[in-house]
Amino acid sequence: MPRDPYSVLGVSPNATDEEVKKAYRELARKYHPDAYRDHPLAELAEEKMKEINEAYDQIQKMRAAGGSGSGSYSGGSSGGNADFAAVRNAIQVGNLAAAEAMLNAIQNHNAEWYFLMGSLHYRRGWYDEARSHFQTAASMDPGNMEYRSAAARMQNTQTVYTQTGNGGSSADDACCSLLQSLMCADCLCECCGGNLCPCLGCR
Repeated sequence: MPRDPYSVLGVSPNATDEEVKKAYRELARKYHPDAYRDHPLAELAEEKMKEINEAYDQIQKMRAAGGSGSGSYSGGSSGGNADFAAVRNAIQVGNLAAAEAMLNAIQNHNAEWYFLMGSLHYRRGWYDEARSHFQTAASMDPGNMEYRSAAARMQNTQTVYTQTGNGGSSADDACCSLLQSLMCADCLCECCGGNLCPCLGCR
């Protein structure tokens, strides 16, 4: 019999959307397969990560269908929460082509969609597009600190990118600062050891 998804994430059914998301992120960082490369527990970590993803997707589907939860994960079944969770996971592991394909297939262009598209553009080094999408996400859901933080950091580093261009040390420092504000950066820098991070100093 499948485990209760809330039990898998270690949260109460009454937990807020932010609490659920926080629990998911912490577990994803802990059990991400990239952190167990060439490790005896690699298969176990992969199974655990699959269970965590399924539990998170199930919770988001239930909340979307029931209209419960708040703010950051609003949306219908087309381009709903399960789709967005899959996009996040693809961006985390650096599968940008798959993430883009999933985003393009989603019709529900809500705040989460714009945030994830901004994250995708940022990973590709398209900073102007990333900034625009982060700002759109923040304006659509001003109560979401994740969106606001990303938009603010992109705005604050705009002059740095303009002055130093690609490859400058100041831009690298700004890159590190911004990456740390994003969910995908949390995974890359803490789980993957910075292997996929475009900033060489992000370890």
